[in-house]
Amino acid sequence: MKLGRNDLCWCGSQTKYKKCHEEFDNRIELYKAHGHIVPPMNIIKSTEQIIGIRESGKVNIAVLDYIAEHIQTGITTEEINQLVYEKTVEFDAIPAQLGYEGFPKSVCTSINEQVCHGIPSKDTILKDGDIINIDVSTIYQGYFSDSSRMFCIGDVSDKKRKLIRIVQECIDLGLSQVKPWGFIGDMGQAIHEHAIKNGYSVVKEIGGHGIGLKFHEEPFVSYVSKKKTEMLMVPGMIFTIEPMINAGTEEIFLDKKNSWTIYTADRQPSAQEEIMVLVTKDGYEVLAY
Repeated sequence: MKLGRNDLCWCGSQTKYKKCHEEFDNRIELYKAHGHIVPPMNIIKSTEQIIGIRESGKVNIAVLDYIAEHIQTGITTEEINQLVYEKTVEFDAIPAQLGYEGFPKSVCTSINEQVCHGIPSKDTILKDGDIINIDVSTIYQGYFSDSSRMFCIGDVSDKKRKLIRIVQECIDLGLSQVKPWGFIGDMGQAIHEHAIKNGYSVVKEIGGHGIGLKFHEEPFVSYVSKKKTEMLMVPGMIFTIEPMINAGTEEIFLDKKNSWTIYTADRQPSAQEEIMVLVTKDGYEVLAY
């Protein structure tokens, strides 16, 4: 229903629409009229929701900090899974990945040529020279958060360390493009160009996503997109920045045995880090890393 100017705003602020989101909504409609993709209202978070999602993000950060203190040569990925589960429930939270569409564990542990969705196992032991992505997701008081980090195990080659450094630079460059009334594609192009310039490729089929009230919301966040394309970014949007950068080909394949883990087609290493970002009135706020 279209709100009257003196009706209470849809965002739950208990303020009249004309003093709250009327100008905001009119601006979105103007972009839509010019053919741009605009965010649906249900992914624009209210102040109360942002507070809840921010608290969930704090738990997610704390869990990854805890893993950083314990990860080492000789640990199994199942032990990492148990650490994630135990620390998450210690905060009265729930691992969002556990049981999600049948995923059997509380965390994704993706090693070397595994691009994403590696499944923890008591038979997978971290060894000297490995790189691993630990992807943690949390439900806290009904709100979702998601972030991941790369870890170097022991004496890691310069080739792998450079790959991780470029991933981190890509995220920083992408983050610099997050601003209200810009476009998701502004970020995607910045990330893609930097990866290509350094001799790497970017996975196309898998990207970031909206998050907060659900684990995965609109929009799909591509890192091979172009400036002034993809969805309009507006204050109150929350999404992940998580480019998957491959040392070799961009081509990937799915492990048919578990129907989850993605590998690089040429078995070259892949790296990814993930942050969760809120678009604000004057820029952004990182809610989880």
